[in-house]
Amino acid sequence: MCGDRCFDDKLYEAAEILFKRVSNNQKLAQVYVMLKKYQMAFDAAKKADVPKVWKAVCFACVRAKEFNMAALCGQYIIIHPDHLEDLGNFYEKFGYTNELISLLEQGMNLERTHNGIYTDLGICYCKYQPKRLMDFIRAYSGKLQIPKLVRACEQYQMWYEAVYLHSIYEQQDQAIITMIEHSPSAWRHDTFSQNIVLVANHDLWYKAMLFYLEEEPMLLNDLLKLLAQKIDLTRTVSTMKKTGHVALITPFLESVQNQNVSAVNEALNEIYLENEDFEKLRQSIKEFDSFESVDLAAGLENHELLECRRIASLLYRKNKKYQKSIDLSKKDELYKDAMETVAESRDPVLAEDLLRHLMTMQDKELVAAMLYNCYELIKPDVAMEIGWRSGLQEFVMPFFIQFVRDISSKVDTVQKTTHDIKKKEETKAEEEANRPLDMDMNMMFPGMNANTGPAAIMPPPGMMGGMQPGLN
Repeated sequence: MCGDRCFDDKLYEAAEILFKRVSNNQKLAQVYVMLKKYQMAFDAAKKADVPKVWKAVCFACVRAKEFNMAALCGQYIIIHPDHLEDLGNFYEKFGYTNELISLLEQGMNLERTHNGIYTDLGICYCKYQPKRLMDFIRAYSGKLQIPKLVRACEQYQMWYEAVYLHSIYEQQDQAIITMIEHSPSAWRHDTFSQNIVLVANHDLWYKAMLFYLEEEPMLLNDLLKLLAQKIDLTRTVSTMKKTGHVALITPFLESVQNQNVSAVNEALNEIYLENEDFEKLRQSIKEFDSFESVDLAAGLENHELLECRRIASLLYRKNKKYQKSIDLSKKDELYKDAMETVAESRDPVLAEDLLRHLMTMQDKELVAAMLYNCYELIKPDVAMEIGWRSGLQEFVMPFFIQFVRDISSKVDTVQKTTHDIKKKEETKAEEEANRPLDMDMNMMFPGMNANTGPAAIMPPPGMMGGMQPGLN
């Protein structure tokens, strides 16, 4: 009681004597602080080893700018998570941020270190030394209280670091959202790519497409190829069509066209048509059939460009509208296309009709080409008639030469088959004639045995066991 009264009356030397006499190290440390005997205050606090005393001594040393002694005291404070925040606030109150950072860095090497020290140090870097924050996070990510540090990063606009923390905390959705909302400082293509494939909210895939379209359009195809196995291709095409820039993702659409999705095929066909890339358009139509081909054909049927009308003819052919396809080809004098259509149709009527049309044109080469390409569909009498009526016997003759050759081959085959059958029958008859006699006997008399002679013949009914009545 006397020591406390002396301390309250600022009689610190008297209080020192009294507290030393009763070994009250807690009070003694406070007395030494007031006497500015910081080393002795440290020694007394060490003996007392109470957080409250350590804080009092440490704060006094900070006020007196005795930072070395304050750091020694602070090491006994920061090991207690409940008191760490008070210590940091006190240092910051007086603007001694570098000293606080130095104290926390020393605290990482203490035996009783905890995650709070690493987290508060990260927050200090975020506030006062932002260039050191990223390296610190990478080095000690497993020892941080990530949600707390994320809040600090967002508060002080350390967006890239916040994205990294979201990523290692498996919050990929939030990482993507942060990069989209704060792209100038937060976005990195590699980081975005790593996170976008892991998001739980699939709407972010399509939001990412629009983001790349605005921010990094040259990397949009790379992003889509990364998501090719995840995204809905129909929705992707629809989303890009709304922007009016669907042609920008042509490389991606070509890479997934093997899935034969109608939306992809239609988008590519429109792009090829707009670019007048007729070779790719024809290839697309031939290899992939999932699209509204009849509508496209109707739209191209009267197009001013010849290649477009050729594609319309091809589309009618793929839809087995052979007569329509042939009519279009004849109209544009594309007889090669017409012949290909007839050959694909396997219809002799169409073949004869086209051949007679060529006959009226008196085009010798076309008639010969028709007989060659549709050889199996044209009847010999029709070919002979056309050759005779149009005076094209010379150009029809190869057809008949081939026809006679085929007939001869068939006759030879039939003769060989007949000869083989006759030979087999003669061989069989010879085997029947040379068959052993005993085999014939067995067949004629089933009861006979070649080794034992005739089998015993059973007596009629009633003869067993004696003579019949009346014969005695």
